[in-house]
Amino acid sequence: MTSSTTDFLATARRVIAAETEALTMLGESLGQSFADAVDTILRARGRVIVSGMGKSGHIGRKITATLASTGTPAQFVHPAEASHGDLGMVTREDVALVLSNSGETPELADIIAHTRRFDIPLIGVASRAQSTLLRQADVALVLPAAPEACGNGIVPTSSTTMTLALGDALAIALMEHRQFTPDQFRVFHPGGKLGARLAKVSDLMHRTLPLVPSGTPMGEALITMSQKGFGVLGVTGPDGRLEGVITDGDLRRHLDGLLSHSVDEVMTRNPRTIAPDALAEKAVAVMNAKKITSLFVVDPEGTGAALGLIHIHDCLRAGVA
Repeated sequence: MTSSTTDFLATARRVIAAETEALTMLGESLGQSFADAVDTILRARGRVIVSGMGKSGHIGRKITATLASTGTPAQFVHPAEASHGDLGMVTREDVALVLSNSGETPELADIIAHTRRFDIPLIGVASRAQSTLLRQADVALVLPAAPEACGNGIVPTSSTTMTLALGDALAIALMEHRQFTPDQFRVFHPGGKLGARLAKVSDLMHRTLPLVPSGTPMGEALITMSQKGFGVLGVTGPDGRLEGVITDGDLRRHLDGLLSHSVDEVMTRNPRTIAPDALAEKAVAVMNAKKITSLFVVDPEGTGAALGLIHIHDCLRAGVA
């Protein structure tokens, strides 16, 4: 390891240690004002309007996205643009969450004044309790006096990390209070890996099914099995309940005199199935554990009727597996 590499690693560890300490200080400093901020947002009938300048603005955009994706409608309003007409986006139904490390950022003056003029609840986040922002705020969230990780106190590092973590804490507290479910989360995350992980079996299953009734001769069953192309066949009873499945493995095991049998003699009874509202990830786990490539989806209300079929390839295409 070269001396420069050693220096770089030492710097990285020092920065991370400083920010870790800042987060510990933040956690210990939280009190009634944090609960008041959550209550203020819960009472609002509109959105959380997040605003901040510079690095605080960048953090504010991320907080906005986290709030919006976890059940709290939110919108970022740039303070400079707010002074040129975007204040019209901030209504009496909203609550403002304004971020500034110093609490004296001049570009925030107009949005602060707007909240005071129209009696819009204002939650301020800053490091100085006596700053203009926190003195004007209905709820003041004071960041602890943690040193910036840059070592000279001029680069926003520890302060932005604390602000980001505080925004995450607000979002999760609101989410848990609202009992925000994974299903609701997926509504706002239909794409990407998150959307795939939260996909339900019903989102991916086929509804045109390879089914034959009990007692069907294997000659007819093979035609149906070949036409559907899933490599599996379901066998239903008189009441429509899925009684068994026939796979390629079942065919090989009964190859001798196969066409002289009925489906009841060849099928595997009491097959493994899954409910339509189960996560597709669960279906993949079952298929992997049982070393199978497809699962019939059955009625969860107890009728046992086959509603669909999910194949491992469907999960792969959707990015689940």
